[in-house]
Amino acid sequence: MKPLQDVRILAIEQYGAGPWGSVHLADLGAEVIKIEDPRVGGDVGRYVPPYNGGEDSLFFEAFNRNKRSISLDLATPAGREVFEDLVRTSDVVYSNLRGDVPAKIGILYDDLKHLNPAIVCCSLTGFGMTGPRSADPGYDYVLQGLAGWMDITGEPGGPPTKSGLSLVDFAGGFVAAISLLAALHAARRDGAGGDCDLSLYDTAISLLNYPAAWHLNEGFQPERTRHSAHPSLVPFQAFEAADGWLVIGCAKEKFWTRLTATLGHPEWAEDPRFATFADRRVNRDVVIPLIEEVLITRTVDEWLVALRAAGIPSGPVNTVEQALADDHTIARDLVVETEHPRWGTLRQVASPVRVGSERVEHRRAPTRNEDIDHVLVEIARYTPEQIAAAQAAGAFGAPEETGS
Repeated sequence: MKPLQDVRILAIEQYGAGPWGSVHLADLGAEVIKIEDPRVGGDVGRYVPPYNGGEDSLFFEAFNRNKRSISLDLATPAGREVFEDLVRTSDVVYSNLRGDVPAKIGILYDDLKHLNPAIVCCSLTGFGMTGPRSADPGYDYVLQGLAGWMDITGEPGGPPTKSGLSLVDFAGGFVAAISLLAALHAARRDGAGGDCDLSLYDTAISLLNYPAAWHLNEGFQPERTRHSAHPSLVPFQAFEAADGWLVIGCAKEKFWTRLTATLGHPEWAEDPRFATFADRRVNRDVVIPLIEEVLITRTVDEWLVALRAAGIPSGPVNTVEQALADDHTIARDLVVETEHPRWGTLRQVASPVRVGSERVEHRRAPTRNEDIDHVLVEIARYTPEQIAAAQAAGAFGAPEETGS
């Protein structure tokens, strides 16, 4: 059996953070059933440009492989009845909605425990379900600004800068997956489920980590550093070579000693100005130009051969294309393929979450409502008459809204 093959998750999820959290669970074998609102065409991620058509996009595919889909209108009594029948046979209700919405639509533990005392209700929201911002919509870009990330990203003197990736969404999804699994473990042990109140805001603030500890205890004021330099370890930053950029990191004193020899200046290791982490930090403006003058004389590849031979942490500053084609990316099976009726053979990156040595099987993301028969017949055990009655009552939306 796959690690999570005995787990069923009802996912009222959309766009990025929520689907990112559950896709790793689906890859591990969990049955993730996307409940998509037929009134709005399902998950908005289906329509994200530039690579989209009809009700599918490459964006959606990247977040929703190995999942199932059903169109279900929770705002109708019939749709709510179907949802409650599914809760009875599921382990988790997982959502990423605005902080005030889970209570409004009745998907918290107190709303569902009478149906299934062991149900886990995991809500990943923008700002959490308490606090002055709880009813605000939260998006990665906004949260990178709110949490101070943009203020300390980029070159000194430049504008506030967002990360090139949606790191709050991605980290929030991982936080939700960890919390969900912990709550599920407790529910199976104790026989009682509960709520997980998670937020992108909490995630973004928590990732301030050691700069926050420095500030809270010693008044440290984080600031941008030239060429993405580490705030305290010197040298640990991007350097320019003759034909591009590379990163060198001396996170231990032994690496500094090796670097001075590799650069042809072993005397720097004996210089009292550069003897320790603290000394080099104080004299950053002296030692960094010395290193830069040497590195600019040779190519990135030439330096990397020498640095790797010396065991010094280093690497090129790759483009995305180069990173995806890297030998190590291929060796680690980080590019996977699925077959898709629109896209043909579709390639995307694999989940980094791994359990055991078995290769993960990958199935394309579902078309909207593709799994209605499986969900209603095999899980909810509905008869054809019950399905017809629920359809007539609007449980799955109007005929033109239901999708496939």
